[in-house]
Amino acid sequence: MEKLINKVLILPLCLLLSTQIQAQDSTDYPERLRRSESFFGLHFDFHARTTDQDVGETLTEEMIDSMLVAVQPDFIQVDCKGHPGITSYPTETEIGTHVASFTQDPLMLIRGVTARRGVGLYVHYSGVIDRQVVSSHPQWASLDEAGQPNSRGGLSVYSPYVDELLIPQLKELSSRYNIDGAWVDGECWGLQPDYNQLLTNPFLEESGLSTVPQSPADAHYSDFLEFNRQGFLKYLAHYVDAIHAYNSDFQVTSNWAYSSFMPEAVNTNVDYLSGDLTPANAVYRAAFESRCLAPQGKPWDIMAWSFAWGRELGNSTKTALQLQQEAAQVLAMGGGFQVYFKQNRDASIQPWTVPIMQEVAEFCRARQQYTHKAKPVPQIALLYSNAGYKAKTNNIYSPWNNELVPSQGILYALLDGQQCVEVLREHHLQGNMNQYPLIVIPEWEYLEPQFIDELKQYVSSGGNLLVIGAKAVDNFQDILEINLADAVVDQVRQLGYNNHLAGLRTIYRPATLQEEAESFGTLYTLMDDRFDEQSVIASIANYGEGKVAGVYANLGEVYLNRKTPVYRDFLSGLVAELFSEPMVAVEGSRKVHVAVNRKNEQLLINLVNTSGEHANEDVYVLDEIPSIGPLTVSIRTPNCPQKMMLQPENIPLDFAYEKDITQVTIPELKIHSIVVIDE
Repeated sequence: MEKLINKVLILPLCLLLSTQIQAQDSTDYPERLRRSESFFGLHFDFHARTTDQDVGETLTEEMIDSMLVAVQPDFIQVDCKGHPGITSYPTETEIGTHVASFTQDPLMLIRGVTARRGVGLYVHYSGVIDRQVVSSHPQWASLDEAGQPNSRGGLSVYSPYVDELLIPQLKELSSRYNIDGAWVDGECWGLQPDYNQLLTNPFLEESGLSTVPQSPADAHYSDFLEFNRQGFLKYLAHYVDAIHAYNSDFQVTSNWAYSSFMPEAVNTNVDYLSGDLTPANAVYRAAFESRCLAPQGKPWDIMAWSFAWGRELGNSTKTALQLQQEAAQVLAMGGGFQVYFKQNRDASIQPWTVPIMQEVAEFCRARQQYTHKAKPVPQIALLYSNAGYKAKTNNIYSPWNNELVPSQGILYALLDGQQCVEVLREHHLQGNMNQYPLIVIPEWEYLEPQFIDELKQYVSSGGNLLVIGAKAVDNFQDILEINLADAVVDQVRQLGYNNHLAGLRTIYRPATLQEEAESFGTLYTLMDDRFDEQSVIASIANYGEGKVAGVYANLGEVYLNRKTPVYRDFLSGLVAELFSEPMVAVEGSRKVHVAVNRKNEQLLINLVNTSGEHANEDVYVLDEIPSIGPLTVSIRTPNCPQKMMLQPENIPLDFAYEKDITQVTIPELKIHSIVVIDE
């Protein structure tokens, strides 16, 4: 009977508490950080379903409060509406659907505790993907070419859904709960080509076509994909602007917007950028995704999953040590960090995970003053081409058909060679190329002609360009001083470099050097332990005041999936020919990633230990990461530094300075340390 009474009374009680929270929030409660100033957070969700009952039953104020006191996050994100489209709070919107029953309103309870503690509260809200609305309003569904709902359960961005449910629920969450904002999930990565007439009719009208392309083989299919993209951008801008007009303090992002998934320049009024990593090999994935978000000009953070997942074993909780290594890659690029922990099906949290949260939080907080919002020092720019991606993909914004494998593989090879690399799009590089001593093109076959011309002018004016890929080199054949065969070759060869060989199965473009080009490395056909044939694998040529190098084989997928030191050292050697004076050089281990930043007039050398089996798909959880060292770090400084410290260990460093080179020894690198230099 008591449970029944609670269910009956929950809505009037919620409204009363909401009034109390808003009244007290402006006077008695601590001020909460905006997302732009936030650094560490926690994420919880459980993707509520209609079958969930007694939601809120075991969630208590003490449970939430003790977690906040122990972990001290700047913000938390909690379940609100997941991909099934069912809310875990008692929504009153006309077409909204909530769980079967409540014993209390969990969102109201969490808001009360977080407001009292001065902790920001955001909700996890599934946007484009809402399977409940697809079921109840099938006319709004995103459809495949056969007229059936698309597999991810998404909605057409041209449907009334955004005005009839999404915006009303965001307003409801703002007014009733006074939440700080929303982390809108299931968005750009949830899109699929939409054949709903809500989209195809305006496409036909705008394009002047009589039929809609049905497959990538059809003419104008890329135009159809771009129309889908533009429709999503209009949808995103519409709801972001609508909630800002309703409450200017409401802060919202769309998960993975303007990231590697969606390599556009930021063109809507989202307040911050964010995305969640894949659970496996998240150390390297964090290195890539951080570099894609960092230059976009918005506050940003990345979420790690606190558990590994596999169909055979279900969830396995990661150790704090494993999460700290993932965090290190994000912090080294100046970002904020959050960790995803499970909510139980009644919206309660799992108290036994709090010590893990606390350890990760302490690790991050110790580094915050040296990392958060730090800006990279330009060294090597690795191009992520928006135009090249769109020319390559048959998707809208989800790069799940290996479109980014070449870029990831080349980035990881450069990072493993201790190179300092940023991942930049055309809109970052255009007009700014001369800031970077070296630009690398990782196998992008299509680039816009104007951008190619600017790259050539950059080299002519003294820049250095490295073009990798059997087909990517076509765009620069004239300045590479080479003659390329028309056809590519796909067979096993041997890459020879520095008296070592590595098997190489990839596509290769036979090339003949002209008089001004110099070869670098060698490609062999090996038969019966004899060198039967030698070919050019790479070359370097002068062009104007600069240099350009080409690699006539695809190496990204090879390094990503079949690493050998020869691939890494070959690329590092080629980089050294083009960029002989990097700001930082590290000796002593190849298990170090380096990022060079500036903050508060200090030079900051981030050293990240990448040891361990995080890339092994058969290893879900790590509880040991070997320390490395001693490391010798050489830093180009025009003047002798005033002081050098190793942080967060707070250890003064002895150093030697000679001819613009400062050299220091780091006895041991555990996970992540920063050499802080007062110049």
